[in-house]
Amino acid sequence: MRRREFIALLGGTAVSWPCTARAQQPTPPVIGLLSGTGRNLRQLDDIRQGLNTSGYVEGRNVSIEYRVAEGQFDRLASLAADLVSRQVKLILTIQGAAAALAAKAASSTIPIVFSIGGDPVKFGLVTSMNHPGGNATGTTFLVNTLGAKRLEVLHELVPRAKSIGLLTNPQNPASSVETSDVQAAARTLGLQV
Repeated sequence: MRRREFIALLGGTAVSWPCTARAQQPTPPVIGLLSGTGRNLRQLDDIRQGLNTSGYVEGRNVSIEYRVAEGQFDRLASLAADLVSRQVKLILTIQGAAAALAAKAASSTIPIVFSIGGDPVKFGLVTSMNHPGGNATGTTFLVNTLGAKRLEVLHELVPRAKSIGLLTNPQNPASSVETSDVQAAARTLGLQV
């Protein structure tokens, strides 16, 4: 082999080697993020920080597909189905039970991690708090269960009020649970909601 042929072969190998190495890199996992309301930047920063702590950096070794319903809860089913069709490895739901319920309806195999304010057992997301079962797990702050307590405090502050207004979004599955809790507390206190 002549010197020029050797250099050409070496140069060709040097050029094609990074392409081959890149082709052998595994495709980074894709996380689907589903939100019923809007993008909460603080919450997204916290999610990214948690991923970074575990060694995952968005855009480098993990991708995130964002699907946001902007309060139009009827869109959640199609947004969740889109994430399932993209074969995401995990669906992370934020800002309400509606997104978690849509994800659970869309897939029984893709892991779902939720963060909600209500009782995940009442919503049917998990079978129990200690043993979630199925493909969904997450955190709850049980703030929706505070509706009755809020009504009691309001009654103490304004004891002569007999009728109380409750603003809610009827398309949000969490609103029916909170409304029934508030109505039960109102009956006990002799109030009308």
